[in-house]
Amino acid sequence: MKKQIVLTAIVAFLGFATVNAQGFQRRTVEERVKAVHEKLDSAFKLDAAKMKEAEAIFTDYYKAQDKAREDAMAGGGQPDRDAMRAKNQELAGQRDDKLKKVLSEDQMKIWKDQIEPSMRPQRGNRPPGGQK
Repeated sequence: MKKQIVLTAIVAFLGFATVNAQGFQRRTVEERVKAVHEKLDSAFKLDAAKMKEAEAIFTDYYKAQDKAREDAMAGGGQPDRDAMRAKNQELAGQRDDKLKKVLSEDQMKIWKDQIEPSMRPQRGNRPPGGQK
């Protein structure tokens, strides 16, 4: 009887450990675009044509971001964080240039100041500045 309890506890622990070991899993492009769609829709109530344009912009952006990440990881070892940050800033700049054609100046300000920061993944309770 004790062996069954111990075995059951071990199996439960291993199952829990396996789930936790997977940790943060990146959302798909479609999931990220859907999240942006919901934020833009609730904030701006864009017409269907503008929403479609915005979704295309974000689809391209997230695909390019994923490709850049894959390229950075392809070399093995640790990717160059500064190079990755610079590439992400470049991609975000290109995205924002396209968004300026879809959103008004006021909407763009709301996007940059309020919505975009809320879209970034939260990484636990790190102090400001990213220091541990």
